[in-house]
Amino acid sequence: MAIEAEIKGNLFKVGDWVKVTQTSFEGEKEKSTSFEGRVISIKGRGENKMFTVRRIGIDSIGVEKIFPLFSPTITKIILKKKANVRRAKLYYLRKNIH
Repeated sequence: MAIEAEIKGNLFKVGDWVKVTQTSFEGEKEKSTSFEGRVISIKGRGENKMFTVRRIGIDSIGVEKIFPLFSPTITKIILKKKANVRRAKLYYLRKNIH
């Protein structure tokens, strides 16, 4: 059974492909950035719940980012593609298999 989480009405599970939009402040300017990738883990309980998103960057380098689920900087999460996985953590995607 894969673990699932809900934020702002969007339900996603481990293995799903998501796009996370986050705001940050640089001085007086507000900047919006997005990070798109596969959810490889959801951990924690209650307000301390976090999820890890992994994508493959330039030159086949894996990039991971950990987001607190109830962070005020996350503006929206878009579910791009649902997945049917049978694991709670997808850490095996970190291995570079060719």
